[in-house]
Amino acid sequence: MMISSTTNLLFAAALTIAVAIPARADQTSASAPSPTQFLKLPGGQIAYDDTGGTGPLVICVPGLGDMRLQYRFLAPRLVAAGFRVVTMDLPGHGESSVDWPDYSPAAVGADIVAMIRHLGASKVFIIGNSMAGGSAVWAAAEIPDNVAGIVMIDPFTREMPTSSLLLAFLKVAMLRPWGPSFWSMYYGSLYKGARPADLDSYRAALVANLRQPGRIEATRGLIFASQAPCEARIPKVHAPVLVVMGTRDPDFDNPAAEADWVATHLHGKKLMVDGAGHYPHVEYPDVVAGAVVSFMKEAQDGEARRD
Repeated sequence: MMISSTTNLLFAAALTIAVAIPARADQTSASAPSPTQFLKLPGGQIAYDDTGGTGPLVICVPGLGDMRLQYRFLAPRLVAAGFRVVTMDLPGHGESSVDWPDYSPAAVGADIVAMIRHLGASKVFIIGNSMAGGSAVWAAAEIPDNVAGIVMIDPFTREMPTSSLLLAFLKVAMLRPWGPSFWSMYYGSLYKGARPADLDSYRAALVANLRQPGRIEATRGLIFASQAPCEARIPKVHAPVLVVMGTRDPDFDNPAAEADWVATHLHGKKLMVDGAGHYPHVEYPDVVAGAVVSFMKEAQDGEARRD
């Protein structure tokens, strides 16, 4: 997740709890997750889950201020389609360690590369939400021979203009002790379609996580980090790309136009999820899972034909 350039939306989120949206009861997530695993890196350790299996590997990366459980609805659907799914926490988030030397989308891209090498897979699909869309671009440009395709869900892939007033507000809003509660309010405002039945409890878990030492600071670090290093790598990405965007995502002044920009510059395909906000894979997991599975199988077929 990244903060919108539309100042009014952010101030409204800070002052009000998101309006009630009818909850969906049919989202299903994995019932018995495997024990957390950790990838040790020079700057700390990254927490991740691995469903195992021999299917094609998919690495799922959440946006800032979130946890790997963001993929609790999409991951089991990918597993059911025959894929091996790894969901990883960002540095300083979830169960990953804190106090990293660099909190930036490019640094997260380097963590994705490290994860791919750690898992020893020759070909990997990367799914990145929000700022992790830029991280997926960074990784795909770094190790092009190992990336079979990338799925970018409501992605931030370039520098977006932000007012000085908004930046000043954010520097205060994301401080302790009120920062985690502010983030929860803003987070809730990004769901515009089918609200997941567990959203309230999930937001409570986010707040509890962000109150731990170092975690709201990690989120602040990502908010103010530049996407420029990821944007610079866009011309170097040659893997197939699918851009998934909610039509009502308040993080963008014009979600359809931003999806067009990303898809055009990365020579990819685009899926607009009608009525969804910033998390279409949580709001409408069946719609997104169907499109993602079709995209990845088509990418595999194309790779097989080239071989």
